[in-house]
Amino acid sequence: MARNLLYTFRPDLNFSHFDTNGLNDYIHFLCNTKNMCNTTVVNHWNFLKWFLRWSLDKGYHSCRDFDWFKPKLRKTTKKVIFLTDDELKRLQAFPIPRRKMYLERVRDVFLFCCFTGLRYSDVYNLKRSDVKKKTIEITTIKTADSLIIELNDQSRTILNKYKKMVFKDNKALPVISNQRMNAYLKELGELAALNEPVRRTYFKGNRRIDEVVPKYQLLATHVGRRTFVCNALSLGIPPEVVMKWTGHSDYAAMKPYIDIADKVKASAMRRFNRLTICTGQPDSDNRQPIICTGQPDSDNRQPIICTGQPDSDNRQPIICTGQSDPTPAV
Repeated sequence: MARNLLYTFRPDLNFSHFDTNGLNDYIHFLCNTKNMCNTTVVNHWNFLKWFLRWSLDKGYHSCRDFDWFKPKLRKTTKKVIFLTDDELKRLQAFPIPRRKMYLERVRDVFLFCCFTGLRYSDVYNLKRSDVKKKTIEITTIKTADSLIIELNDQSRTILNKYKKMVFKDNKALPVISNQRMNAYLKELGELAALNEPVRRTYFKGNRRIDEVVPKYQLLATHVGRRTFVCNALSLGIPPEVVMKWTGHSDYAAMKPYIDIADKVKASAMRRFNRLTICTGQPDSDNRQPIICTGQPDSDNRQPIICTGQPDSDNRQPIICTGQSDPTPAV
């Protein structure tokens, strides 16, 4: 795609065109002719910069303008999109319609990313020989890191499902192309009602764009890896352990995930607020002990019925769990 863009920009393109003026023209082409958002423009620029440095080292040209060229593009902090534990369970349990069974393998591969933290490229390249009895042992495609990732019940179940199937190049899983898988994930997410509204803010040139979209529209293969990291940290697994699984070498790269995990943990702690505590003491008017209001809790469960009496061991207070009284009200 990057090569096609370059030749669309200028069919007679050669290295002499990549001076400062030529680089400015290319950025202008991406922003205005191709109407790309700034983040995408930066990604294409980073690829071109890498190529120009590689070709300079090989002696194909001598122009170093790319070294000090910096496109002036406004950008925002990239929002981390991931599936919560509840969303992950919903996706896992969703009954795929018979006419759309092609989504089953897509879901399995995506869930495998969610439960191992592997990138799409590493799952695509995963061979049966990489799968040991209790671990996966791979050398990552992107960074050439050697990783040992312990299997859990979820990832092992997915591998066993395809254990007897034969795939090209002795691959462990039926992984399709990244582009097709991203499209199918959006379709799957819509069917599974992953509709949480997500606000996106980005720039095209100097124009700021704010939009709210359902989460399923943002599903892609990389969401699996981010889901693994966020949920692992939310479970209280130390960042240092998560980094050994994912291959992150820079603690700063984990910071956005840690911030998200802290918010999730704070939200989880607030669940204790749903408990109702009965002291067994009379209320302020010296009437019989009635501390609970009889109102449904935040999950719209039935009112709690409290007797105001100490429990069988004569201890106080009594803690109501939020469940309905098993005895029908008279």
